[in-house]
Amino acid sequence: MQIVTDRGMDLSPEQMKDLDIHFVPLTFTLGGKSYRSGEDIQPDEFYALLEADGGFPTTSQPSPGVFAELYRRLAKSDPDILSIHISSGLSGTVNAARLGAQMVPEANVTVVDSKTLSGALGWQVEAAAKAVKAGWAKERVLALVDRVRAATDTLYTLATLRYLIHGGRISHLKGLLGSVLNIKPLIGVEKEQGIYAQRGSARTLRGAISRLADLVAEQYAPGTALRVQVLHGANPEGAAQLRERLDSLFACEWLPTGPIAPVLGAHTGPGLVGVAFAPVAALPEGF
Repeated sequence: MQIVTDRGMDLSPEQMKDLDIHFVPLTFTLGGKSYRSGEDIQPDEFYALLEADGGFPTTSQPSPGVFAELYRRLAKSDPDILSIHISSGLSGTVNAARLGAQMVPEANVTVVDSKTLSGALGWQVEAAAKAVKAGWAKERVLALVDRVRAATDTLYTLATLRYLIHGGRISHLKGLLGSVLNIKPLIGVEKEQGIYAQRGSARTLRGAISRLADLVAEQYAPGTALRVQVLHGANPEGAAQLRERLDSLFACEWLPTGPIAPVLGAHTGPGLVGVAFAPVAALPEGF
């Protein structure tokens, strides 16, 4: 069985090592030029370009034909394909994958809606790729992915609401009020529909980053063993602040801190700090 995902997923090079994962590109356009996130452009280059251009990127999902082309190529070596993608509540990518699968009858494609994005999506993909490498049957792999999804939460905060407002990802009214008041939102990803949910706000970015840790502490008692990964949008200082705060509260099993994918940064702008976390006890051993 082969694993397919998209560039709305974040995994560090260390996590990707020795795993066989195939990517469908997610693209964005900035300054009249289109880029394939994570392929034509890397995070550092993206934020430098964003600052130099001063405009708003626009994103586009892959077409069903792009999925069909990849599935058709992969089916030549193994027709069983597990395709795990960014939440259907945030993108039409899952639907495009399903339509693409219908175009390739020779492939046995199972499309999974991760109900999340970024590092939390990466954890599902990583677990599936490890399980496939270990020779697990499809139903067992799917159960593993479900378990990882159920255990994992995502929280993040932003330096600016301008990009989310422009991309239509939040209510324009709430977003504009937040911009006027310079409020930094605390945002989670709701698990049933896989959509953004406001979890609070703070007056400063530093205060918002601290509040992210407080929200984790509302779910889990101090000292709980957590698997944790901090991700950021050109804000390593904020990422370090969050990591230090979480380390003071929990027994953290750390995954590498790193940048979010450019196609995600296109919707959030510079300054984002986020965290994916799950109780170690709820995760399968080795994953």
